Amino acid sequence: MTTTTSLSKNASLVRVALAYAVALAVAALWLALGPSTDALWLDVLIADLLATLVIFGFSRAHGNSSFYDAYWSVVPPLLLAYWWLQSDGVEGARAWLLMVVVLLWAVRLTANWAYAWPGLHHEDWRYPLLRERAGRFDAVVDLFAIHLIPTLQVFLGCLPMYVVATRSGRDLGVLDVVAFLVGLGAVALELVADVQMHRFVRERQPGQVMDRGLWGWSRHPNYFGELAFWISVALFGLAAAPGEWWWIFVGVLAMLAMFLGASIPMMEQRSLARRPQYQDVIDRVPMLVPRPPRS
Repeated sequence: MTTTTSLSKNASLVRVALAYAVALAVAALWLALGPSTDALWLDVLIADLLATLVIFGFSRAHGNSSFYDAYWSVVPPLLLAYWWLQSDGVEGARAWLLMVVVLLWAVRLTANWAYAWPGLHHEDWRYPLLRERAGRFDAVVDLFAIHLIPTLQVFLGCLPMYVVATRSGRDLGVLDVVAFLVGLGAVALELVADVQMHRFVRERQPGQVMDRGLWGWSRHPNYFGELAFWISVALFGLAAAPGEWWWIFVGVLAMLAMFLGASIPMMEQRSLARRPQYQDVIDRVPMLVPRPPRS
């Protein structure tokens, strides 16, 4: 295991960038030289999983699973770009609109992670908690719960991108405009929520809880914005292939299940344990969907 406590933030970011470069190189080699399944989406899924295994190797070698954190936002625009480049005869207007939304989302989310992450001496608090609960199976939990399952969830969310990139024959319509506006609104909401939280962290008093701005209308506006982004992606897929409505929102449901079943409960339990007055926020402010707080 590599010692990382003495690494600066810049040096830590370089190591993470190296890990991603190696992971993406492995994925590219698989797509170029590996056996084909004759299904473009499946070929890319295998490459995605191989890249995730590379990141897992770096995480274990450095004793820090936060190597994976930015993978969530780095990969989706690459998946869309690859699917689009491999598809012939697909008109580009819908794909361009989708690419704009995905790139804005990816840049914002990755930049926010890079800004807030202090370096490899820090690890997301949820990861050691999950590993400790697993006992001697900590490596298994690290591989599946922290690396592979999130990769599969993001891939499910990205499948509507595959539909947009590989299907032709439907002109732009009202649903595309709605999808584009929802996507832009989601990115803007997440950006505002991030800025408000960073300002609060700089200025807060000991024990103070966040209940101002967007955080006064939703306890987790960042998760709401994230969910809205994936809804936007699904709406683009629905616009490209309305007949596939029965599965197109599977990725959105997977994200919602993760937020409601794991991410939000863990965040709220930690907040209550560290700041008991957070219960007042729970009593007044809705959990996810923004609305005016109760008096």
